[in-house]
Amino acid sequence: MEQLVSLLTEMKQTIDGLIERLGISQKEDRYAQLEQQAGDPAFWDDPEAAQKIMQEMSRLKAEVERWRGLANRINDALELAELGDDSLRDDLAAEAQALSPIVERMSLQAILSGPHDENNAILAIHAGAGGTDSQDWAEMLERMYLRWAEDNGYKVDIIERSDGEEAGIKSVTLDIRGDYAFGYLRSERGVHRLVRLSPFDSANRRHTSFAKVELWPDIQDDIDVEVNESDLRIDTYRAGGAGGQHVQKNDTAVRITHIPTGVVVQCQNQRSQKQNRERAMQILKSRLYEMELEKQEAEMAALKGENVDAGWGNQIRSYVLHPYQMVKDHRTDFEVGNVNAVLNGRLNDLMEAYLRHKVENKSLIPEE
Repeated sequence: MEQLVSLLTEMKQTIDGLIERLGISQKEDRYAQLEQQAGDPAFWDDPEAAQKIMQEMSRLKAEVERWRGLANRINDALELAELGDDSLRDDLAAEAQALSPIVERMSLQAILSGPHDENNAILAIHAGAGGTDSQDWAEMLERMYLRWAEDNGYKVDIIERSDGEEAGIKSVTLDIRGDYAFGYLRSERGVHRLVRLSPFDSANRRHTSFAKVELWPDIQDDIDVEVNESDLRIDTYRAGGAGGQHVQKNDTAVRITHIPTGVVVQCQNQRSQKQNRERAMQILKSRLYEMELEKQEAEMAALKGENVDAGWGNQIRSYVLHPYQMVKDHRTDFEVGNVNAVLNGRLNDLMEAYLRHKVENKSLIPEE
């Protein structure tokens, strides 16, 4: 029984610490304030504002109940274990065994507590220098993320896709929807390197290919980013290829260039030019917002004397198919021997290693 008490005490300390760090008490207070607002007779006079408040209340309530419910369950088991009644040993052992993976999962979810971690994600892949090999590698990455999304219950739409000249793709932009999509995919942002015997080399020589993954939270109307129309160049073109969900004969696809930053956003998966333009503007605002956050983080890191160079050659992860097989994340030193499993979407171990590394290495966490 002493061992059970020790195990449950450790769980209690873990969850109590996370509850404090996540500000669950403050969230309870916030919920109470919103509940009071919702009781005002004039609350629904502004339906749009009221709807946003109701959505926030729903999120807060679910989060508070999840954490308080787990804490209460651990406390109840601990109190019974401390009684020392041997007749309860088997039941308490079963309860501790059931609680252990829940605590592990909730601890990981606590890492995903950034301002936009719970949002949907917009993920873009760009082939690097290297011609057909890199374009083929970009398509392999696209398949990897589509498989990961399918295996983990996320829904995906292809916003824009540009096919390669001989094989693969030049670029693709994916809309990935589901709980904590952005939080998990944060680990994927950066340059990915592939080493293999090239299927496009008649001499079957070893080639190194690069592709870059970009990521933004799909925050849509949650932020206020001012974009001047005079700063935009808007082009229309005909949607086509595998990426056109609704391939049209008319120029329905939209490309928006933000002239001051050079950011280019394309959208071709909606049915009309108007819908594609609206979606492209949402993505542009998300990109500009994320760029501003990255700028602030880089400035903070520079003040701390950290290396913030995110150049093309600084790969975050290498996928080696020859002369040996291994996937290695260079930020965490986490390695996976089964490359094919990773390329088939088995990314969770790499993602979780990255998230835990961010918590353990406090210097990687930008100050709020």
